[in-house]
Amino acid sequence: MLPAYVPNSVAAALGGGRPIDGGRNFTDGRRIFGDGKTYRGFVVGVAGGILAGLLQIWLQSVYSLEFLPAQTMLSVLLLASGALLGDLAKSFFKRRLGKASGERWLVADQYDLVAGAFLMLVVFDLPWLLHAVTLPVFLWILILTPLLHKTANVIGYIIGVKDVPW
Repeated sequence: MLPAYVPNSVAAALGGGRPIDGGRNFTDGRRIFGDGKTYRGFVVGVAGGILAGLLQIWLQSVYSLEFLPAQTMLSVLLLASGALLGDLAKSFFKRRLGKASGERWLVADQYDLVAGAFLMLVVFDLPWLLHAVTLPVFLWILILTPLLHKTANVIGYIIGVKDVPW
């Protein structure tokens, strides 16, 4: 999951610039995604996830880390891009519910990246997903994701790249 966990933090730290929605509103009069979802953030976030995945592939080849699922270039790309697509989808639905950018939305804030990454894998690389994500692995993902999410957000808040610690 490392290629899916990295993109959000990288996007928050290095993003900014032009919003993906161009400042436009949806038919309900609310922003489509909001100012926090930018082209630069998306691109650098996905690139960060891909770099994390490439590092993982390299480490597995050099050190024979057989206890970890073997990443492929496709799985890395799908995990990284799926994580941020899941975040975009969550932002779209947050705006429809009248929630502001940065406003807390329990469960959705923690698992949007997992849902997006898994959806991309289901559609484009189901065999890898079924092989790599066993039931115990899936349970660990469910347990660790909120802990990692909270830790990353608190760190981002402390160093000034996030406005809120959640």
